[in-house]
Amino acid sequence: MSDDQNKLQSGDDLALDALSEASQATPALEAGEDFDADDEVTKSNQLAATLASLQGVIERNAQHLETIEHEMKEKREALKNVFENDSQLEAAETQAKETSNKVKERRSQLQSDPQVTSLKVQIGELSQQKKEIEETLSNHLVNYYSITNSKSFDTSDGDQWEFSVKAKVKSRKK
Repeated sequence: MSDDQNKLQSGDDLALDALSEASQATPALEAGEDFDADDEVTKSNQLAATLASLQGVIERNAQHLETIEHEMKEKREALKNVFENDSQLEAAETQAKETSNKVKERRSQLQSDPQVTSLKVQIGELSQQKKEIEETLSNHLVNYYSITNSKSFDTSDGDQWEFSVKAKVKSRKK
């Protein structure tokens, strides 16, 4: 092949050509066919040329890869600099931090407000009452179900109120 043809072929094409030439030369040698010395030297020179071409293709691709990686690094750095050096973005981030700090500060102030503290205590008390009533109601509904085998009860105004029965496994006693 001439240099013009090598330039037109891609690196992958050159590599495939080199490998096919090398694999064609090897079976003849392995088969034990008789070659004269000139034929062997020619085949050896072709193999050496093929390997040299393949190494050249590999080296060019590796260098091209390094160039692209270097360009990517520079572009990423430039992109990072655009964001770091944008005054409007910096002002917006500063404002967002200030606003966030104001929100945290206000929440903290409200947490210590007597009205908030009182409401939290009341919610806790109501939550405890709810839990106790639910336990008691659950026990009564289980008893009602065991007696009537019904999952609803009649209300004083004539309606029916449905309920579900749940079983819960407690932890083992050791």
